Amino acid sequence: MGSEVAPRVQSSGHWTQNGWAVDQFEQHIRAGTGRRVGDGQRDADVVMENRIGDDMNEVPRLLREPDNALHRYGKAEARPGRKMGHVTWVDSRD
Repeated sequence: MGSEVAPRVQSSGHWTQNGWAVDQFEQHIRAGTGRRVGDGQRDADVVMENRIGDDMNEVPRLLREPDNALHRYGKAEARPGRKMGHVTWVDSRD
């Protein structure tokens, strides 16, 4: 059989939550419901890192850092190789 068809947002674009005027999640909903898509402009430079397994031990430090946004996925148990969330660092364009 061939590859799957997966009409969903992808984790490689999670940085859009903090770096775009209208993020990938809202764009997906707009497109899927026949609404006009929003402004696709990037508002800020953003670096994103996935938090996998024990990376979640860094959460207290991350919460103290300025200019980042921590996104936890609400999974109860961290296991090796399991994606638990992601963090983005934002460099605003003032």
